[in-house]
Amino acid sequence: MAKIDKVRDKIMKLAAKQKIDAVLKFADDSEDDVRVAVAEALAYIPTYESGMALIPFLRDVSPSVRAAAATSAATINAKHCEEYVKKLAFADADPYVREVAKRAFDVLKTSVM
Repeated sequence: MAKIDKVRDKIMKLAAKQKIDAVLKFADDSEDDVRVAVAEALAYIPTYESGMALIPFLRDVSPSVRAAAATSAATINAKHCEEYVKKLAFADADPYVREVAKRAFDVLKTSVM
């Protein structure tokens, strides 16, 4: 098993236990795949804090991290991320991020909380 797979498994196990602080310890990792795993894991912790933690990922230099964060924001209905996701949907330089963010934005703008 590759290092990234072990780290991803650990992050997902922590998320399943709702341990947001432990998950966020991996947030500043230099590997894009680790930051993607953190952004995805936050979708399993549907709290306001998780949504707030997604904001830096929505601004990440890596397109894959931004896309994962947009999807997670929609999954947990993080309305406070809606404007960030909207910006990705309509202004991100990466076409894949725009596509994913548009789907996430549609979910966020139509959900009622």
